[in-house]
Amino acid sequence: MLRIWGRPTSTCTMRVLWTCAEAGVPFDLTLASATMGAAGHVSRGGAAFGVVDTPAYRAMNPNGTIPTIDDGGFVLWESNAIVGYVAQTYAPAHLFGADARRFALGMQWMGWENEHLEPPLHTLVMELVRLDPDRRDASAAENARQRAIDALQVLDGVLTRQPYLAGDRFSMADIPTGIGVHRWLLLDLERPPMPALEAWHERLTTRRGFREHVLPADRHLG
Repeated sequence: MLRIWGRPTSTCTMRVLWTCAEAGVPFDLTLASATMGAAGHVSRGGAAFGVVDTPAYRAMNPNGTIPTIDDGGFVLWESNAIVGYVAQTYAPAHLFGADARRFALGMQWMGWENEHLEPPLHTLVMELVRLDPDRRDASAAENARQRAIDALQVLDGVLTRQPYLAGDRFSMADIPTGIGVHRWLLLDLERPPMPALEAWHERLTTRRGFREHVLPADRHLG
């Protein structure tokens, strides 16, 4: 059984959990975080789940970040690397058509999400949800909203030409970005129409792994 350290409210951990669901890989999740705990973000005075600062964890992941996996003694950190590893090891046909080019497209879109969509979404969640109200910055939130819209319009343009990010079928390319888009839609901020993006998101919501690990609003707005 795959061992995972992370938290269900982390988009990076969600990527791994959804990928495992798609690949049919059983896992054991240990709650771990330096910033979030049962009472929410540490800025509200609660304790973090911890674990990430222990010597044993740092021996696996010297960054002290989440998620980290241990697959029979093979330890790996960084969520996109884990998604690619699980896809290649357990479900290559399902998650990238066992095709090197489709795998590369998946890596392309996972890198794009980290670079262009995740940063403004992180700011929005912190400024609108997780930080204590007296620590929030409205101008930072507005700047992040505009940057997120710019990124999402790129996605909408691609999805007007094809049903999924790597082409005509679901693949690992859709997992990280699908999580980010779901979080954005839950924030319900002012945005221009993006019909292709919203139709793609609706297709993703029919997947069991999405419904189990990504769909619940409290995973994003808690």
